[in-house]
Amino acid sequence: MGAKTALLAYADRDVASVLKAAGEPTAEDTAALIARVFPGCRAEPTEGEVLGEATYPSNGLTYAASFQGVDLVCDRRLMLDRPSELPAHLLEAAAGRRVILHAMHSVSDWLAFAVWEDGHLVRSLSLSPDGGIAENIGDPFPFETPYWAGDRPVEFDPDWEEEPYALPFHPLELGNEALRALFGFLLEGRPSPEDVDPDEVPLLGFRPFADSNEPSS
Repeated sequence: MGAKTALLAYADRDVASVLKAAGEPTAEDTAALIARVFPGCRAEPTEGEVLGEATYPSNGLTYAASFQGVDLVCDRRLMLDRPSELPAHLLEAAAGRRVILHAMHSVSDWLAFAVWEDGHLVRSLSLSPDGGIAENIGDPFPFETPYWAGDRPVEFDPDWEEEPYALPFHPLELGNEALRALFGFLLEGRPSPEDVDPDEVPLLGFRPFADSNEPSS
């Protein structure tokens, strides 16, 4: 598995339904979204990308789209070990809408995701085999149930030096399922006919810079 994500969504509609019908994002609305996410910065437009290739942009690069009912932002600066510490201005930018954060990295088998409703955190999970469970707040979502119940164990590999796997399931497997449940698409595995095709969802590209003309941090 090689999937990586750094994805934030603001939604007042079902994300999957919006993405299935998504056309070209509005440049003006998307630029306004970037201004809210990176206050005090200027954003230089650059080449866009489809969602399936945009979930883990290069450093300093942001992909975003403002659709009717859903805003999406992809940026590595959203990858927080503890999602509950999402900066206040990013929650305020939701203006009462649902906030969904999804981040995972295949090199370290790390996964983090979180959901806020009306500005209140309802679920946050962050874990990796090396770091263990860094954060586990709120009740698990239904799609998590088989993983915590032990129904999705990691098969032992004879090449491993230690046994068993440090977690009861593989974080990236749960992360892929979380993508489907929260955003309606997969990055790995066989999609179902109901899934969003992430290669059909266009995002616009930006390079946010601080007022000092240096890339924002």
